Amino acid sequence: MAALTRPFPELNSEPVTLAILGAGAWGMALSRLATHNGHQVRLWSRRGTLSLEAAVAEAEVILSVIPMKGVPELVERLVALNLPESSILGTATKGLDPATTLTPSRIFKQAFPGHPVVVLSGPNLSKEIEADLPAATVVASETAAAAATLQRVFASETFRVYSSSDPLGAELGGTLKNVIAIAVGVCDGLNLGYNARAALITRALPEVIRIGTHLGGRPDTFFGLSGLGDMLATCTSPLSRNYRVGCGLAQGKPLEQILEDLGSTAEGVNTAHVLMAIAQRENIYAPISYQVHCLLKGEITPQEAVMALMGRELKPEAVDPGKIEPVQPPRP
Repeated sequence: MAALTRPFPELNSEPVTLAILGAGAWGMALSRLATHNGHQVRLWSRRGTLSLEAAVAEAEVILSVIPMKGVPELVERLVALNLPESSILGTATKGLDPATTLTPSRIFKQAFPGHPVVVLSGPNLSKEIEADLPAATVVASETAAAAATLQRVFASETFRVYSSSDPLGAELGGTLKNVIAIAVGVCDGLNLGYNARAALITRALPEVIRIGTHLGGRPDTFFGLSGLGDMLATCTSPLSRNYRVGCGLAQGKPLEQILEDLGSTAEGVNTAHVLMAIAQRENIYAPISYQVHCLLKGEITPQEAVMALMGRELKPEAVDPGKIEPVQPPRP
């Protein structure tokens, strides 16, 4: 493993006490970045010996890096600890809660209305970060000072950290692209070629923007690192868990076996189902995500999903949002 290059001195003059909640690959990579920058890091996991209370005690920044399914319970536990309002709450989880259809940052914001909440999202494959390969990310918050703090914690000469004032857009870009990565994995797994992959990613971008802006994100955010950037990385790399899910499905493997072989969470599976519940409720047109949803439920084959997308009616490339057809209901 290559050694990390030196951090930016102007960003790292004041050490911060940071609690990282989640010791998976991404949590470990972020912990290493912050430690190298001279910050005090407490790494917590459910299986570790450090208690949650001890991990967050007097922490200036508390960053959640756990899978989506554990976020609601974690938030409940943090509420019970009566965190000081000066604590910055961050989330690097990309998913949607099945019970509420909320993103992690929205769950944190509802539980901690007085705290600044920051979203960390971007094209960040953890293995490449661990190998000290050049990368960039976005820290997004409605509180500029909170975003600046996380910039200072993680920025180095090989990890460029940009700021944004659109946390929901940054979060939705990173979340929705996981569904698209499954679709691209299917495309590549069926050996449909580079033309098909390019067409799929290109048509997926307006779908993500359509959904993301309807839910409150800014259009320009989805053309940035946490949107298009994250989509390109996740949709074209075998390091992506969601891409590997799609490849496995294209090869005829059962979803349960694919997920077991991964040994870690592929958030796009849950996101696809929650997304279709949102699309039904909000009448959002999402044809690619709909086919992924049906495929994951075992209602169609990978080949049928491709044919369904290719066989849709002919129309202009640019579609008037006011004239789009409603999303199809799931098959009974």
